[in-house]
Amino acid sequence: MKKYLLLSLGLIIAATSFAQRPTFVAPDAQYIKDNYQKFEYNIPMRDGKKLFTSVYVPKDKTKKYPFMMDRTCYSVAPYGADAYRPSLGPSSTYTHDGYIFVYQDVRGRFMSEGIYEEMTPELEVHKTKNDVDEGTDTYDTIDWLLKNISNNNGKVGVWGISYPGFYTTTALLSRHPALVAASPQAPIADLWRDDGWHNGAFFLVANFDFYPSFTNRQDDKPSQRRGNPFDIGTKDGYDFFMKMGSMKNTNDKYYKDTIRLWNEMMDHPNYDAHWKARNVLTHLHDIKTAVLVTGGWYDAEDLYGAINTYKTLAKNNPKTPVYFAMGPWVHGGWARGPGDHLGDVDFGGPTGPFYRDSIEFKFFSHYLKGTTMGKVAKVNTFQTGVNKWKTYNTWPPVQAKEKRLYLLPGGKLSFTAPKSSTNSFDQYVSDPNNPVPFVVDRDQTSGMQREYMTADQRFLADRKDVLSYQTDVLDHDVTIAGNIWANLKVSITGTDADFIVKILDVYPDTASNNKWIGSNVKMGGYQQMVRSEPMRGKYRQAFDKPVPFIPGTVTPVNWELQDVLHTFKKGHRIMVQVQSTWFPLIDRNPQVFTDIMKANDADFKKATHKVYTSKLHPSYLTVKVM
Repeated sequence: MKKYLLLSLGLIIAATSFAQRPTFVAPDAQYIKDNYQKFEYNIPMRDGKKLFTSVYVPKDKTKKYPFMMDRTCYSVAPYGADAYRPSLGPSSTYTHDGYIFVYQDVRGRFMSEGIYEEMTPELEVHKTKNDVDEGTDTYDTIDWLLKNISNNNGKVGVWGISYPGFYTTTALLSRHPALVAASPQAPIADLWRDDGWHNGAFFLVANFDFYPSFTNRQDDKPSQRRGNPFDIGTKDGYDFFMKMGSMKNTNDKYYKDTIRLWNEMMDHPNYDAHWKARNVLTHLHDIKTAVLVTGGWYDAEDLYGAINTYKTLAKNNPKTPVYFAMGPWVHGGWARGPGDHLGDVDFGGPTGPFYRDSIEFKFFSHYLKGTTMGKVAKVNTFQTGVNKWKTYNTWPPVQAKEKRLYLLPGGKLSFTAPKSSTNSFDQYVSDPNNPVPFVVDRDQTSGMQREYMTADQRFLADRKDVLSYQTDVLDHDVTIAGNIWANLKVSITGTDADFIVKILDVYPDTASNNKWIGSNVKMGGYQQMVRSEPMRGKYRQAFDKPVPFIPGTVTPVNWELQDVLHTFKKGHRIMVQVQSTWFPLIDRNPQVFTDIMKANDADFKKATHKVYTSKLHPSYLTVKVM
């Protein structure tokens, strides 16, 4: 979920505490106290509400500085003019280069006034002073800062990761002339498609873990109070959630209708007006601010947001400088650490420092201070599989051509279409009371383990409810660049079903181990997940209008698996797996057509699912091949 920022906040608080101990000192903590002065303000908005804002101003008054602003729902702590953050800006480089750093609690969160709304709906027209949103709040904040903070150079940059990435996107909608640079990083773009649901399947473990901690207050009274994490009492989330039962038991047994934002999710399982109003992508037009959109190929929370924020901005604003950076990172992984591996998978060396120093810093320094950007390309993407940075003018690259990768009888996978007139299919029994686990170790299922995005799938070899199809050994490299679409022809004995498609890179048996592998792991024969996405079948025609399946009827189910830039190397194989449960990463489908958020435990039924592999009813993946 958006928990990267909760983790970051925890690190900030911990570092503040540890800085008092002789065993640990945050690297920049003393430098910040020596070279910056902190101020706290309650900045008035046009409707009279005041937003709590911390401002760190360089003590050196001999020159003017641009603003770097982070608007957050995760608290600007520590509070108090004498309590300093141990780090400032996206990285240490900014701290030493000199900026005016601004941190603001957004409306309705922590010490700011107002009522908080999940992904505040943005307005196209603001007729009165009471027509407010994140765009107007950003505009009013920038205006106040320019007029009240001395020694500023009149330029503002905004950045943020995850939920603050959303607030960075909405800052663009302020269209304030002083906002010259912005970097939405892993931004939530559409909550129904990012963190909440993926094609209608609810991301259970991430959201259940998130909302109790996130909910610190549900009124309009400023407070430093924090939310209370919900302790499920075990590391085995698979067992916990199976015993919990149906989704309505989240309230019946645990939350007791006390968390408003959770109830909003439970009350709106379809992509209805509630969620459509929170899709910020529809507003990204007439943008003049230079933008750097950043994301990670293995971002389990907001992959959709990063990719589609970039694509929408680039399409709707062709005259605006829009940059795109995608690396082999988890949620927020570019902002900290080396980024040299994920789980067992090696990326060939550090990737984070290159992004921070050679892309992000150069971008902000150029637009805020007038320095040269050098050779920063419009699109900077890390090509997994061969571990190389690649640059393009657009994404996806124009060189990538669309091809179909067909599921064939006998577990085969090929770019050649099926030729036989036999109506072939594979089938399995899907049992929601015995769901397929999403990781091998059930003691790692109490939260959403980020490593699942590249994890070895060999642990599912004996599951009869997981279908596998693979190519022959590749005699040349195959590079896929761009989005992947699953196009299945299925029939089911129930009236609803989920389908999960995973595309895997199967290593040769001779593959060498690396220093990151876990105990009892061998890279020989490793089945690395490259991309995966679920689809709740009842939304196959429209996300806002679910329809049941007709049992026994061959039905097309098509959905996007999202983008990759990955090379399946010569000597490897490409594998595709199909299954109908993925627990507790996503909630269970009872396999009957119903409002799943209100289903009873007795509603969950076994069903037989067929996936067709024939010339008449072909199932395939649409991929873009370089």
